[in-house]
Amino acid sequence: MKISAHFKCIGLFVLILLTALNILWTFYLIETESRSRYNNKPTTHHRIAPQLAALEEHNEGITGPLNDTVFGKNSQHKFRLAFDNISFETGRWDNQRIYKMYDFALVGDKFVKTSLENIVCLATQSSVERLYSLTQVAYQWKGPISTAVFIAGDEEFLIFQYFVTYLRLCFTFIRDNVTFHIAVPNKKKPIHRYIPNLLKSFDCKYPEQTLRRLLKIRNPDTLRWRLKNEYPQNHLRNLARKGCQNKYVFLTDIDIIPSSNMVSQLNNFLPSVKCSYRCAYVIPTFEIDNRAKFPASKPELMRLYRKGLARPFHEKVFIYNQYATNFSLWLTNSSNEIERAHISHVVTNFEFLYEPFYVAFDDVPAHDERFIGYGFTRNSQVYEMYIAGYTFFVLSPIFTCHWGLQQKKARPVWREQQNNINRKRFEIFKNEILARYRRKRS
Repeated sequence: MKISAHFKCIGLFVLILLTALNILWTFYLIETESRSRYNNKPTTHHRIAPQLAALEEHNEGITGPLNDTVFGKNSQHKFRLAFDNISFETGRWDNQRIYKMYDFALVGDKFVKTSLENIVCLATQSSVERLYSLTQVAYQWKGPISTAVFIAGDEEFLIFQYFVTYLRLCFTFIRDNVTFHIAVPNKKKPIHRYIPNLLKSFDCKYPEQTLRRLLKIRNPDTLRWRLKNEYPQNHLRNLARKGCQNKYVFLTDIDIIPSSNMVSQLNNFLPSVKCSYRCAYVIPTFEIDNRAKFPASKPELMRLYRKGLARPFHEKVFIYNQYATNFSLWLTNSSNEIERAHISHVVTNFEFLYEPFYVAFDDVPAHDERFIGYGFTRNSQVYEMYIAGYTFFVLSPIFTCHWGLQQKKARPVWREQQNNINRKRFEIFKNEILARYRRKRS
């Protein structure tokens, strides 16, 4: 009996030890990822810095430290904190009453005008800590952008409020073109706070470092809450998409950077395209080595590809994510290629788990909001499009990029758990979709 009790104690000790190690490993992964994004050195993710330098001479925004320019005695800039008039007592619930949505929490100064001038709107979603990418997205896009942001409580709202104020002061293409929508968890309703002089130390030349400094405001309780609770990607995608005012929507994630001149390319292409029935236009996405310069054209992208500094998105991490795009054909169809946007080829080898970034009419199926967290969020929506009869056309020479050549690495336990839960939800979703469209597409 004593021996049995002894082994039970050892077994319990080992279980507790493994659980503790699992928790520590999860926090280590999060901290490592955070440090890689926000280390003290100028990061290669912010490749827009040289472009912004060239832009300064005709940028009406501020190009240096905010202290003297905005708060000095002779300042001509009118300063107002972003979102200072929003009331969190209202808002609309999602269908499950888990999140509250605040549509058009802040509208870009020229968002209505630029929406009327263009046929397509970029819709994107982000957490607070990834908002630094918006600078390069907005600079490259130069058209209407509808951005949905997830805010978990007071600290994140404070960070969001001050960082968006900073972005709008520094960059006219954000102040003019970007409209923000907010989603907050049911029990994490923010309150307004003000920290005097917080903006004075910020410099317009360093958006990513500025956000990193602001993120230090978050306390460990907030980080632990984020660890335990799912990120509502599909809620945000629907929120951003419905914030667009245009006939066509290009739905992306915040870290997907459009190629140069894409808006004007699509403005010329989309009105002339002939679609017989339910069409979506895929924009190929590549990973770019952090050492490289952002490619200004498809020939430059191909040079990076040949040097091993660019490759198809998720090729090493999860190949089925973009495999049906057929990058080999896209890269082959480059000799004597016309410069204006056109159809390179049709997706003929659709596979389940395919999740391209695409442009389409704003009548495509919504993203199912039962999928919360990671796993089956985008591909479930694309799967419904496929079953509904959509044809996917791959466009060229336009493209999008994601910084960093991604490698397979151990996923935190919480992420794998979310993926497993969503896998079970997908089986229900799949049966519903097949019944809804009354056929199984071969």
